[in-house]
Amino acid sequence: MPRYALQVEYHGAPFAGWQRQADQPSVQGAIEEALAKLEPRAHTIAAAGRTDAGVHGLAQVAHCDLEKDWDPFRLSEALNYHLKPAPVAIVQTAQVSDDWHARFSARERRYLFRILIRRAPATHQAGLVWQVRHDLDVAAMQEGADHLIGLHDFTTFRSSICQAASPVKTLDELRVEKIDTLTGPEIHFHVRARSFLHNQVRSFVGTLERVGAGSWAPEDVKSALEATNRAACGPVSPPQGLYLAGVEYPDNPFSSLDG
Repeated sequence: MPRYALQVEYHGAPFAGWQRQADQPSVQGAIEEALAKLEPRAHTIAAAGRTDAGVHGLAQVAHCDLEKDWDPFRLSEALNYHLKPAPVAIVQTAQVSDDWHARFSARERRYLFRILIRRAPATHQAGLVWQVRHDLDVAAMQEGADHLIGLHDFTTFRSSICQAASPVKTLDELRVEKIDTLTGPEIHFHVRARSFLHNQVRSFVGTLERVGAGSWAPEDVKSALEATNRAACGPVSPPQGLYLAGVEYPDNPFSSLDG
């Protein structure tokens, strides 16, 4: 059976997360239902990561096995037709080897988190950002973030229901920047690692927001990390500002399709 890699974009608001659920809408479920319209049978797809309810995807990657030898462009077009009106799009499709796996072949995941700073209610960005009404000190947040980069036991920043075998992970990048947009200033967090713990990015952002607001000192982030205790974590940020922004593979299956 030919295997296909799918680059998926989605708005997370209507979904209970990526993972298929029996009684709630999911991104995985929507794609599998679309696949069943093309080849009527039960389909199970695998993804690079399982995003939570309300989290968005800019470049999630999944794979599926089909009986027919599909032209990748026509497969994208057919899936997008059957995905309507769900806010899910197959941006690119590529045929891959039988042993290629969207999750296990990945060598890096990238996340983006957006905070909108303004007092007026968000309209165009509603559901796409975490809105705060006070300014944030970017330099202080970056100083706090620097304590998290590298190989650490991230128990403090791990959900109590995380199923990962170990809390030890290597964080390759946690960069904080402030940018001006048409709807107001935003703080962007760029986070990069091979893999993540459940709620790890949102725990980082919620904690660093407290640093930016002046409630925590940057050194408090180091103390929280070293505590290896979930109770030492700051507030967990809401999901709507979080995006799975990209997945890297040793051989990018979509590289020949770019440009």
